[in-house]
Amino acid sequence: MKLLVAEDDLSVCEMLQLFFQKEQYNTTFVHDGLTAQRRLEQEDWDFVILDWMLPGKDGVSLCRDLRKQRETPIILLTARDQEQDRIQGLELGADDYVTKPFSPMELIARMKAVLRRYKASGTAGSELQGTSSSEGGEEPDNGFQTLKHKHITIQLEARTAIIQGHVITNLTPKEFELLCLFVRYPKKVFTREQLLESIWGYDYLGEERTVDVHIKRLRNKISVPDCSLIVTVWGVGYKLEE
Repeated sequence: MKLLVAEDDLSVCEMLQLFFQKEQYNTTFVHDGLTAQRRLEQEDWDFVILDWMLPGKDGVSLCRDLRKQRETPIILLTARDQEQDRIQGLELGADDYVTKPFSPMELIARMKAVLRRYKASGTAGSELQGTSSSEGGEEPDNGFQTLKHKHITIQLEARTAIIQGHVITNLTPKEFELLCLFVRYPKKVFTREQLLESIWGYDYLGEERTVDVHIKRLRNKISVPDCSLIVTVWGVGYKLEE
């Protein structure tokens, strides 16, 4: 795996290098935001780890800019542990958020969890137990396997959602998985715990607030006039409007 780490604390870099070598990661360390930006623009990376407070250009800005262009997995490292800081990082497209001080083994576990979610992108919900759909379903459409439900058509291989004729191509992997899950099970109300288990996996170390952040972002991207697609069931969770 080709990994870029942007971290200005050399002691942290030295510690991470030891553990990443054991995992056989091909790791490049940079120590300021401008160098990180240049390497991100010039090369493709399998995973990116960004420190929030970098000289030259901070990790949050790098995360935002990278997410506009690519779906590269991103984890933010930071000493900031306030809820609003975590929400800001997630809203800008980070896949996870690790606060300092941290265990390298925890970081690697989170990285592996993020990678598993990316690999499973587009298949969310296929292994849910005890649920079925009478309205959502997969069928071929111009050579693509699709999910269809009223206003929504999802082309799985193309990772494209079509909402009332409008093509949505800027969904992050987790947003795409969430939408696929709702379309597959349009009558089911999902609790936050169920969404965490289905989309983030049982080993995800985040919080239920993460679900709310991603639902908000997904709603903003797929919103259409006079049509509420993903609705809140107060006190329970979320569902796709029937």
